[in-house]
Formats: sequence, C-alpha cells, structure tokens
Amino acid sequence: MKILLLEDELMLNNSICEYLRNIGHMVESFTDGQDVIDSVDTSFDLLIMDINVPTKDGFTILSELNEKKIYIPTIYISAQIDIEDISKAYDLGCREYIKKPFHLEELGIKINQLLKKDQSNTSHIRFSENYSYAKDTQTLYFNGEPQNLTKKQLEIIHILALNINMIVDFERFRIDIWDGENIDNPTIRAEISRLKKALKEDFIKNIRGLGYKIDRYYSV
Repeated sequence: MKILLLEDELMLNNSICEYLRNIGHMVESFTDGQDVIDSVDTSFDLLIMDINVPTKDGFTILSELNEKKIYIPTIYISAQIDIEDISKAYDLGCREYIKKPFHLEELGIKINQLLKKDQSNTSHIRFSENYSYAKDTQTLYFNGEPQNLTKKQLEIIHILALNINMIVDFERFRIDIWDGENIDNPTIRAEISRLKKALKEDFIKNIRGLGYKIDRYYSV
C-alpha cells in the first residue's frame, strides 16, 4: 500500500514511517499541509494526517481534496479530543480517527481493518458514474447492463476490484492472471490497454512504474 503521512512532530513522523515500512508499506512523509496539497494524487492508497500542522490543517486538506473529487481513504491522528472536531473529521469523510498518544500497532490494526472492509464488500462496487461491478458474479455493468468482455479482461477487472483503491503491481497480475508464467510487463500493459479501449469510461489508472488501480467512485 502507498501511504501519505502528514505529521509535523519529527520524532513521531520518523517512528510512524519506520513502522509502516517494516510492515510492508511504501510511505511518503510530509510535515507541512501545503506540501501535501502540492504533492497528493490518486496514486496514494491511504492518507494518514495530523490535523494541527503548518500552513494548511488536515481538515482543510481533506475538504480541498473533496472539492477536486479526489477521494482517498483517510485516517486522522490527532491530540484534539473535542467531539466537535471528531464529528467534523467524519463529516469530511475520514475512515478512522485515532487520538494521540497511540501505539503504532493500533495504527497497523486500523489499516488492516480498512483493507478487510474494502476487500470483503461483495455488493456492487461503483467504478465511475456509469460503470459498476459485482464481485460475486464477476460481472461488469454499464448503466445496469452486463458488458461483454474477454475472459482475460474480466480477470483483470476482478483483480483490480478485489484491491479497490490499491495499486496492483505487475507481479500480482502475472501470478493471478497469467498463472505465474514468465510474461513481460509490456505484454501485461498491452492487454490492459486493449481493455481500456473497450471501455466507454476510463476508470483504470496507470500508476507509472508501479502498476494499475481502480478507485472506488463516490457520487457527489
């Protein structure tokens, strides 16, 4: 998982980065809110943000991302304990609110819970304004109508849906779709390119140098 961390306390920032990397995540860390706004994009799978940080606070950042229709799962870590602040955080769309001080393992547990919730949801997942997908029947719909795709194309859609909001790298495609065959990356890219051309809306994102992802679509 690619995580963006915003925490202006340097010792805590370093501790969280070290912990997250040790449990297998990629982390880009920041101490200033404006730097986050200048750098954030949909290649990130998760935002972990303090609220009281320099330049732009965590609430303002999430509000601006919502206005730009950039929806990334967010965990707030904050010393603010007023119910008004906690309520505002969830109103803005955060998934978890962790009060400082906290154990790093608690953060790891919350991350795993988010992953399980996204991966276990068997209802229709909305990919775009018109596309949705049913994981239980492995059917892609456009405006409620099932779409005809090749077996390989549906397998690609399925693995991306199982990992909604997360990057699927080339090795994962190789193992899950090509049964571990020695398929090179250009062949995988070509197959996904053919799939994208067959779609009426472009909801599969190419994360340069890493792989592909589909973000869960939220209507506004």
